[in-house]
Amino acid sequence: MSTELRPVAGGNVGMGTEYLEVRGLTVEFDGFKAVDGVDLTLFQGDLRFLIGPNGAGKTTVIDAITGLVPGTGSVSKSGVELLGKKVHRIARLGVGRTFQTASVFEKLTVLQNLDIAAGADRSWRTLLRRRAGVLPAIDEALTTIGLTALADRPAGVLAHGQKQWLEIGMLLVQNADVLLLDEPVAGMSAEEREETGNLLRRIGAERTVVVVEHDMDFMRAFATSVTVLARGQVIAEGTVAEVQANPKVQEVYLGTAAANGIEDTP
Repeated sequence: MSTELRPVAGGNVGMGTEYLEVRGLTVEFDGFKAVDGVDLTLFQGDLRFLIGPNGAGKTTVIDAITGLVPGTGSVSKSGVELLGKKVHRIARLGVGRTFQTASVFEKLTVLQNLDIAAGADRSWRTLLRRRAGVLPAIDEALTTIGLTALADRPAGVLAHGQKQWLEIGMLLVQNADVLLLDEPVAGMSAEEREETGNLLRRIGAERTVVVVEHDMDFMRAFATSVTVLARGQVIAEGTVAEVQANPKVQEVYLGTAAANGIEDTP
């Protein structure tokens, strides 16, 4: 795809390439349905934001998709069922996720972190051996995440936002084409949020990207489509403008809407 391609509502390509289809996804904890019959269809090239009040089930949805918690229903990646598979098998099928706190090897350099991620199938004895040169995929990832100049710096000295970008880069070198990102801008400065949004646009044009987010300003600025969860169920879906105009969404956010800007028009 062209590097100038940008994510759009509904995706750039459709069912002909990679997609994620969730049908009737349900997750129960001791009889409580944290996720209750969720349906999602996510196409490549659509930067989808998943929003909702605390306890709505947002993180649990991506936990179930990635195998961290058991669920029932169906989660299909381009026709391949994911539910019931182990976490590492789902990752090898191209589904990656990040957490609110970046999981990087802080004593290793940025380059070494990416090299380890790219060599996930190598034996443990060879993981830390320096390759003869930088793999093209790693070089491309460094450029994409904006850390080329910091390639030889220990990951532990990176700023908070840069660690999140590195974790995204680690998914890119693993050839993940479905990325599930859990509050990627939490704790970031305004400048870091802007840079992260631009990064998501770059990677979202050629992949399926889902962002769980509480920052409504960030969502309004960068989402191409939005799914709203409440009490474990999807209550609305569409563009930012459509979701903000939805009476059910306004009701759910009543009392916190003014603080979050959910009712404002873009």
